[in-house]
Amino acid sequence: MKVRIYGIRNCDTMKKAFAWLDEHGVAWDFHDYKRDGAPVERLPAWAKAVDWERLANTRGPTWRKIPEPDRQALDEVRALALLTAHPSAIRRPVIEAGKQLLLGFDADEYARVLGR
Repeated sequence: MKVRIYGIRNCDTMKKAFAWLDEHGVAWDFHDYKRDGAPVERLPAWAKAVDWERLANTRGPTWRKIPEPDRQALDEVRALALLTAHPSAIRRPVIEAGKQLLLGFDADEYARVLGR
């Protein structure tokens, strides 16, 4: 199975994910938020799969740079609009593996889902 990984190439967590995929012989395609922007057509499905609160990296520097009034009273629609405008605020990596969605780096979860 070829997976699609979304994120920012130079992120340390992304580097761990790339290394794990390569070491375990998992073929992958990469969507770079810096080059290609947020995958706007995918965000609603991701939010449905993992909840928008988990999708947003609220501890990262990009999130903290978003003006406080914009971050208040969020619902899914407003949160996805912020993530579209600030793709670096999406938790990384996001991996689409068939019908499964992996969020962040967890070697055990990768092994379970990807069968390696």
